[in-house]
Amino acid sequence: MALWGIMPGCCPLWPRGGAMTLRSLTATLIVCLAAGGSCKAEPATSSDPRASTEAPPGPAWRPGYTRPPVIDAHAHIMRDGFDRMDRAMDDNGLARAVNLSGPTLGRGAKDEPALLAKHPRVNDFFNLEWRMRGRPGFGEMMARGLEIAVKEYGYKGLKIPKVLGLYADDADGNRVPVDWPELDPVWDKAGELGVPVAIHTGDPKAFWLPVTPDNERYEELVVHPAWSFATGYPPREQLLAERDRMIAKHPKTTFICVHFGNNPEDLDYVDALLRRHPNVVIDTAARLGEIGRHPPEKVRDFFIRYHDRILFGTDLGIGAEHLMLGSSGADEPSWDDLKRFYDAHWRFFEGKEREIPHPTPIQGRWTIDAIDLPDEVLADIYYRNAVRIIHLPDPTAPPGPLPPPPGASSGPGGGVVPAPD
Repeated sequence: MALWGIMPGCCPLWPRGGAMTLRSLTATLIVCLAAGGSCKAEPATSSDPRASTEAPPGPAWRPGYTRPPVIDAHAHIMRDGFDRMDRAMDDNGLARAVNLSGPTLGRGAKDEPALLAKHPRVNDFFNLEWRMRGRPGFGEMMARGLEIAVKEYGYKGLKIPKVLGLYADDADGNRVPVDWPELDPVWDKAGELGVPVAIHTGDPKAFWLPVTPDNERYEELVVHPAWSFATGYPPREQLLAERDRMIAKHPKTTFICVHFGNNPEDLDYVDALLRRHPNVVIDTAARLGEIGRHPPEKVRDFFIRYHDRILFGTDLGIGAEHLMLGSSGADEPSWDDLKRFYDAHWRFFEGKEREIPHPTPIQGRWTIDAIDLPDEVLADIYYRNAVRIIHLPDPTAPPGPLPPPPGASSGPGGGVVPAPD
């Protein structure tokens, strides 16, 4: 209250009976000063008009909660977007971001460390030279390139885009399946180096349906017609089966199946994927719309069961003049939209509300239900899992030694929470 409240170390200045007159104020001050300023203020009670009406600190959907530093483990940062990414992290409580759009060995990989030195809160994943896939020995060449990228340039993992399975063909013009044996040396090398492979296989189920107004992703597909796989592409189920066979063949390699295993429409399928393959982890990038449509109790139980195998990610895309919030529409998002985008994630994971907006409305005009995760589970998903699986610095630790270098361990580590029978 400043002066018209309680003077530190003195008597209350505001009488209980009503307004304070100049005479009563003067008398009260004299009494306090005569007592050497030692009068004690009576503690305010909940029925006392002096009791604070301020809400406890923390977000409105989780009063009293202090969010830990967060690692966004799934971002796409253009080379001219690193300054803007720093600002995005500052504005949204992010400690670090993982850029899955890192360069290839022939296209900038050697120069990237100098750029990252100016932006030390960003780490890159390496990408393969898919344009060379028709050359003999492609897999062995890419495995050697990955080793150079990790050991000499400090890349934290390997990103495999959906080009594998959907767009890539071999020297004879045949589609390259996700479990293409030519790539076995790459998967083995990643396991040997102890770096994860973030793999994007397939896309949302609706992308395989006709692009008509009754398609729930119609608005998005109209803007991005190339994302429609309704004709001329292998079935989505075939792509996922190819990926799962490849994962089973390489149990010593950690695979991050991005976008919630790219089958968030079927929570039981993702549960079975994690049960069968202890070397699999998943991220949440651009799939809260699908995840949040399931019964919230079932989703909450899933996140608690697999608390050490889920990475927080958003699929944020950012450049000097470009912003993609999990997806994109005809209009460029604003910086205020970016704040709402991250807040929608926090609200889903931390709150208890029903029928709230999901982060990326163009992906479908429906609402989702929040899942109110325990603090320790939130800490695992927000940063601990990324620290352990991607070998990143712990944002909560005092300055000290860096985490173990790649190659020190393989697999998701930290133990897998046993699934119930």
